[in-house]
Amino acid sequence: MNRPRSLEAAAFVLVLVAVPASAFHDGGVAACSGCHLMHQGPSGSPAVADLLIENPSDLCLTCHADSQGEVLGVDPLLPPPERGGGNFVFLLEDNLNDAPDGATNPIPGDVAGHNVVAPGNGLVADSRNTVAPGGTFPAAELGCTSCHDPHGSSEFRMLYGAGTVQGGTATFIYPAPRADGIDLQGPPESVSNHTAYRAGMSDWCANCHGLFHDEFGALEHPIEEELGNDEVDQYNLYNGDADPTGGSFATAYLADVPFEEANASTSSTTGATPDSLVMCLTCHRAHASSAPFGTRWDTNVSTLVEDGLASGSYAIPSPYADPGQGTLCTKCHLGGPPD
Repeated sequence: MNRPRSLEAAAFVLVLVAVPASAFHDGGVAACSGCHLMHQGPSGSPAVADLLIENPSDLCLTCHADSQGEVLGVDPLLPPPERGGGNFVFLLEDNLNDAPDGATNPIPGDVAGHNVVAPGNGLVADSRNTVAPGGTFPAAELGCTSCHDPHGSSEFRMLYGAGTVQGGTATFIYPAPRADGIDLQGPPESVSNHTAYRAGMSDWCANCHGLFHDEFGALEHPIEEELGNDEVDQYNLYNGDADPTGGSFATAYLADVPFEEANASTSSTTGATPDSLVMCLTCHRAHASSAPFGTRWDTNVSTLVEDGLASGSYAIPSPYADPGQGTLCTKCHLGGPPD
């Protein structure tokens, strides 16, 4: 599957070659011309809003689609390496439904995650929701700079804190989460190289979505709460369906089912404690995934090897070699998800 690119974006890549990438988001003025124009757009056409060279998200993806994090790539069947946030390339899929009727009842890539508007890269606004589910953020305005401050900040992944965002499109009431991410040009996510979530992730998501699974969602699920003793024991003992009690605290961490921990590090392999918190990103990717609603594993299948079979979509890799491995709800819930 080929992904469209605007001629302007392609030409802009050539312009950026001589500019150090680290200069763009340092809060200074050295790289203003990398994104902004003084007066007019390409070939004398009027510049887009804020004198940007092009649409904001297309502009971000000029650098970040295929490098500097690789958050888009080209082919949804061959996504770039995972570095924590998920990948927007899955928004280009024609079917994500791997339920038994998946081939005849397709779920389009629209449902894969956050529909950032980047028409030069084939990404359009969510066709199902006019506003963020559970909130009021307008879907037509959603872009990379709805969440990330393009001028840089000291927050995790340059996420906005409390205050107005995107020129007043919305007002966030919760601060940016506390976390550390892995090197965007280094090795991909693994059990010993992963995002360290420390606090505030679900509250930050609530800036747009409210307490979705507490108040609005079809599935009620605690968020930003301690896991509980039974779930902590299950998380640490569980080592896959083939070895459900063979795990140990020292090596129990699973990057596919992360939790918040005040002292988390990007290289830690230790499991959950009574102070560990479940959060939105325990089950979801922040950008998109090859499963409906950006979940970290496909909840429409019984075993993970079924992922991609009915739909022909990318099969999310299972962290366990067992061909009978079920969904990863069992990492926290004995016997599968709660009723």
